[in-house]
Amino acid sequence: MGNPGLSSALQSRTSSFSSLGSVFSQKALQMTLRIGYWNIRALAQSIRLLLEYCGEPYEEDRYNPKTGDWFDVKHSMGLPMPNLPYLIDGDIKVVQSNAVLRYIGRKHKMDGDTEQEKVWVDIFTNQITDLHNAFFRIAFTKPPAFDTKKEEYLTETLPASLKAFSAHLQNRTWLAGEKITFPDFHFAEMLSCFLHISPVCLDSFPVIQAYKNRFDQLPQIKAYRASDRYIERPFHVELATLQ
Repeated sequence: MGNPGLSSALQSRTSSFSSLGSVFSQKALQMTLRIGYWNIRALAQSIRLLLEYCGEPYEEDRYNPKTGDWFDVKHSMGLPMPNLPYLIDGDIKVVQSNAVLRYIGRKHKMDGDTEQEKVWVDIFTNQITDLHNAFFRIAFTKPPAFDTKKEEYLTETLPASLKAFSAHLQNRTWLAGEKITFPDFHFAEMLSCFLHISPVCLDSFPVIQAYKNRFDQLPQIKAYRASDRYIERPFHVELATLQ
């Protein structure tokens, strides 16, 4: 004959474990890294690529540029200097794309090992931001000036920049040397942007073509691009001439 008291105690213990498991699940969910940005590529795509490469689980808050739903929550999330993109990792809250990239890079030891590597990381973080800003200016130029500015960019500005990057990468696998670091993910995304507006823009730069091929063949990147989470288009919000 069973012991009713023991049975009741076991049921109580099982219920307690179930409740405890639920609490742990909720805690784990709360601690999953989150990033937030518009539902486009732009400033967040390199962050997504970096997280995918690192293999860190993350969730996304993707906001709709058409409805501006971000502005409904912008000042209620406790973000320092509220802005997009943002990253929330437990108690850590980061805004600004380069700060987010640097945080992830530092967390996963992808910010350079030697002092020289760290210097290259610092230099290219800023150099690629310059590349991105120049591209943004073209993307948001309105017709009829757009075609003229785009042509100037593709024949003058971009080749000069790519020539400098090509010279640096001549004897290096990645921007900081033989080990990939977080600026590589921003540069690789910018190369995709350039090819979007001119499929032949890298034809005169075989070193950079080889660099991009190395990046594209990384297993984590290939898997992400084949997933339904990957954003192929648009590159920018609807206000931009270049989508």
